[in-house]
Amino acid sequence: MRPATPSPESPSANSADPASILIDLVTHSEIIICSGSGGVGKTTVAAVTAMEAARLGRRAVVVTIDPAKRLADALGLGEMGIGNQPRLIAGAWPGQLSAVMLDTKSTFDDLVNRYSADPEQAERILANRFYKNISGALSGTQEYMAMEKLYELRTSPDFDLVVVDTPPSRHALDFFEAPSRLTRFLDHRLYRVLTAPTRGVMKAVNVAAQTVVRTVSKVVGGEVFDDAIAFFQAFEGMEAGFKERAEQVLAALTSPETSFVLVASPRRDTVQEAQFFAEKLAEADLSVAALVINRMHPRFTDERPESLIARSDSLEASELGGLFRNLADFAMVAQREEDNLAGLAESVAPAPLARVPFLRSDVHDLEGMSLVADHLFGRAR
Repeated sequence: MRPATPSPESPSANSADPASILIDLVTHSEIIICSGSGGVGKTTVAAVTAMEAARLGRRAVVVTIDPAKRLADALGLGEMGIGNQPRLIAGAWPGQLSAVMLDTKSTFDDLVNRYSADPEQAERILANRFYKNISGALSGTQEYMAMEKLYELRTSPDFDLVVVDTPPSRHALDFFEAPSRLTRFLDHRLYRVLTAPTRGVMKAVNVAAQTVVRTVSKVVGGEVFDDAIAFFQAFEGMEAGFKERAEQVLAALTSPETSFVLVASPRRDTVQEAQFFAEKLAEADLSVAALVINRMHPRFTDERPESLIARSDSLEASELGGLFRNLADFAMVAQREEDNLAGLAESVAPAPLARVPFLRSDVHDLEGMSLVADHLFGRAR
């Protein structure tokens, strides 16, 4: 079970030790979903979280559906890359760390083979030209296949923890809604019409629908439309398997063993994105287990910027005046970041807020990931 999080009434709600709670999440969760807007270091946080799990002796796998392929670089794989099947990452940890880069079409092919009644049905679908076009490009396909990959890894005996690096936050909402959308489509009257035998298709629809069918045929071409009809007919009988799997995925997302980690930077725009995402999770009766703020500017002093500026003005003729002016600039940036975060901390309470400062260089290897881990899990000095 997921470890208890301080209740909203607790005085330690947002001030609870972030490192301890993050370690609890890594230790006890079966799924950790890292979400946030683009460019905030979400991929790095996901990889670091999985690496920490391996350091704690767990068998962790991190999966990314971000097409930018930054995860391979962060894990030091470079040109070797990551594929649709787990790739073991070597490292000095007692557990295991693996990584997966979602291949939408390969995952869809695997599903077709799994749910087909026989090899002939699978072959009809895989060879269908309409299927070949939609299996990697249809809107929503990537999100559903990501959920399928998540479920496949979660139920695998090879892993204790699956860490998911989602797309930028507004697209990540599609990721969470994909199972429900698929179920609704399979229950839709149009789907039942399209899976009817060829000779009955036009009989099963009314005159208005026949007009739509003829119009679509003219626009996309009769051959393309015939391919689509053939695909849906070949798909007949597989609905139950897909619907059952979608329901299981949805149950996994709402399970107490699934934790949501929201990643943001202290910029106003990414904070607003994070607030939007937290609100959407709340509407689905889901909560943020931890909030990670990446690339924080250092706070060198508790003195107010106005006071530092005044001291700078009084020492304008000396070198100390310039130093105080620089210190005032840093203090203003740090204060602005804290102001940006104030509302976000309230909207995700009681989730703890973990801070990762700017590092000397971008994270591009395991050593850099270890530095981020030190800040997230309380080992930085």
